[in-house]
This record gives sequence, C-alpha cells and structure tokens, in this order.
Amino acid sequence: MMALRHWATRHARMMEWGYRQFERVLFLGQPIVKRYARYLDRPLALAEHLVKGPLFDCKLCGNCLLSDTGLTCVTNCPKSLRNGPCGGVRESTMCEVKPDMRCVWVEAWEGSARLPQDRGRGILKLQPPMERNIAGTSAWLRLLTAEPTKLAKTEPLPPILLPASNPLEHACRSGRFVVTAEMSPPDSPDPTDVLRSVAAFEGAVDAVNVTDASGANCHISSLGVCALLAQKGITPVMQIACRDRNRIAIQGDILSAAALGIVNLLCLTGDGVENGDHRGAVPVFDLDSISLLNTARAMRDEGHFLSGRRLQKRPQYFLGAVENPFVPPYDVRPQRLAKKIAAGAQFIQTQFCFDIPLIKQFMARVRDLGLHEKCFILIGAGPLPSARTARWFRSHVPGVHIPDAVVERMDKAADQRREGVKICVEIILQIRNIPGVAGVHLMAHREEELILGALADAGIRKAPQAATAAAVPAAREG
Repeated sequence: MMALRHWATRHARMMEWGYRQFERVLFLGQPIVKRYARYLDRPLALAEHLVKGPLFDCKLCGNCLLSDTGLTCVTNCPKSLRNGPCGGVRESTMCEVKPDMRCVWVEAWEGSARLPQDRGRGILKLQPPMERNIAGTSAWLRLLTAEPTKLAKTEPLPPILLPASNPLEHACRSGRFVVTAEMSPPDSPDPTDVLRSVAAFEGAVDAVNVTDASGANCHISSLGVCALLAQKGITPVMQIACRDRNRIAIQGDILSAAALGIVNLLCLTGDGVENGDHRGAVPVFDLDSISLLNTARAMRDEGHFLSGRRLQKRPQYFLGAVENPFVPPYDVRPQRLAKKIAAGAQFIQTQFCFDIPLIKQFMARVRDLGLHEKCFILIGAGPLPSARTARWFRSHVPGVHIPDAVVERMDKAADQRREGVKICVEIILQIRNIPGVAGVHLMAHREEELILGALADAGIRKAPQAATAAAVPAAREG
C-alpha cells in the first residue's frame, strides 16, 4: 500500500480530478443516504476502506483530510500530526520516528504543490485535532449528511484574569534585541537545585525557557519549575509538549499555569519517545503544536475549552511556538510559520542555527510574507563544548543541522570549548543584522556558563544594555 500511496502523491493532480468525479457520483445518492443514514455507516465504511485503503494507505480515521493534503493520508504520521511536518524531519526527508519511512507531510506538501492553486491551498488550513471516537466510521457518510453550519449565538465573553506585567512581552514590544535562554530541569525535587540551575541567568536574559521532558527524557515538570521561578521573580517560559498528555490534561495544565502566574507558553509537538529514556512509554500526540496553540488562543480570546464548554474567567497568555528552518522541506517552513501565527503564536523560537545562509533565506521569505510584522522571531543559537558533542547532536537529535565546516573548525581548535563560544558569538552577531529578527534564544544543555560567556563576548551580557533594534511596527501590537 505504501508504494501505491507514493504513486498517488506523485500523480496528485490526476488523482484529485478522479476523486472529485467520484464525489459527484457519490452526491447523487445523497437523498437516499440521508434517509437511511443509520443503516449505512458500516457498508460505506467498508467501501471506503476498499477504495481508499489501496490507493492512499488510508487508516479509516473518520477525519479524512485527503482533499487538503495532496491526496496523501497523513494519518500515517507516527506523531498523528494534523498540521505538519514537524521539526524533526531528517535531512534525507525521512521520518524522525521511523527512519525507514519518508515523512508523510513532506509528501503531502509535494502533492499539494501539484494541484491547481485553489485546491493546493487547502494544506494551509488550520486543521482541528483528530476525533478518535469516530475512527473506523465513514467520512463519506458524514460528508453526505452534514448540515449547514449555523452561526453560534453571540454571548458575552467571560471576564479576563489580568496577569501582572510580562517582562518578556514588554521586551519584545520595546524593539530592543531580546535574549532568552533555555534551562534543563534537574532530576531532583529540591527547589534549591532548580534555582541553582538558573542563578547565573538572573539579570542576563529576558526570560528562561523550561523544557518539558525534552528529548522524551523524564525530569521534574516544566509547570513545577516555572512556578518556582515565578515565585522568585524570574520570568519563565513554560514549554508544553503534546507527546505525553491528552487534550484534557493539557488544558488543565494551561489553566494551572495561569493560576500560578505563568503567562509565557511555548507550544510544541514534542520528540518521539523513541529518542528518550522511556522507550516503552505510550506516545499520546492527541494534539499537535498548531492545534495546541489554537486551543490556548481560544481559551484566552474566546473563553472556552476545546469542547466548547465556557470558562468562568479567561486566562491571559503570551503564546509562543517553535520553527525549524534548517530541515526539509525548506520552502514549506515559512508557510508553516504562517499557520502557527494564524493559530495564535505571538513569538517564535527556532532550532539551533549554525547555518547563516539558510536562516537568511528563511527570513527573506518570512519578510516577503510579512510574518515578521505579526510575531517576534528569536533565532536559536548555542555554544558547542566540543566537536564530539557536535557529532552527537547531528546523529542523535532530530532536527539539529550542523554543517561539516563547523565540525571541522571545532576539530582543529586547540581549545574546543573556547572555539565553540567563539562560533556562537559570531552567529549571534550575524543574526542581529538580519532584518526581521527580534532576538536570540540560547541553548546549552547543562552548560549555562558557556551561554553567559557568549553573551559577554557578544556585548549583550545583560539584555537591558543590548543595542536597540528598529522600533516595533504598529502591526505587532494587534
């Protein structure tokens, strides 16, 4: 079936035309189907499986997106992404989780590019999360029996729970060069261990990201660490990965964050469990990063849960997302960034940047689309302590792109740690000169002193003294 799926994607234009003709024939029987709908689900589901199974490797999820994904069944994505591709696509375009399978979302974008423009733009839609309770049922039946959408009644919004001033949002809107840094939560329940990990960052950065079981490795939770940081007056960014919790648990954590004074949320899909230290764990992936963003935005702006149930008060958040311009499909990354902004992203942090030409190419397209005026883009950077670490990153961390020239330079250095800092400083200084970039996001796993050294050498040891960038366009205030 996989071979036929690849063939269908390569011939998406012809397949889409045929599929449209089939739909027209299907609609001829709509009056009968509506009348006898309760008897027809099983026979139609069987027919759907027999037609779509061989052609598209269809899994009969009941949430069919074929018309919007270049005739590619994206239910085959191991992360269940409904708005892909993720940031872990290998440079060969193979899947992060299943290295022997080509990324189905890469194929979906390729298939969409072969369709007429009006049809091909369907892949830009924000897709809601999968409704697993209808798996195995007929999507055709739902299509034929769907009722026209009724306008919802306009009701007053729940009151807003106003947060205290948010230093990160203020820094972004001030127009100066913003600096955030990432910490890895310790494997300890002792608050002093947590605070010791971030002590060096205080006063040096605008906010501290707290990872959420990054790499699918277990640590003290991002929510707990962020609460401790907020109590100490350190601005946290709480990362939320979709890998480990369903939509019920995630929405509960989002509300808990607001109750604890945490207002910066970074929404991620998350690494596959195959990369971590609990490989026997069950991956959830009930939401993806874009549906999570849209869920948090709806809680904030519309005052309801994903189920539609109303909140008593609306939480206030500064919503962030991640993007990876350094993995294929490169031309899709700016368009996926646009989807994240449409879903609610107000700031973006990217994966490690070690390739300046590639980030310049990405930012040129971002400016063409006007996306830099709709969100604040922080480019990821970080010092490598050794050439061995660089090679390990390239081999074991999906989505990290380190050019050969960087590894060779590290190899030849007499002091590799010092050279890693020097490379990081050079990258930061070049990033600052790229139009549309709002700042930098620094990462160095348990090597915080290297981050501080890079900031000092780059002349931005303390973010408040950083050079002022151009004023923020008025459009960003929206």
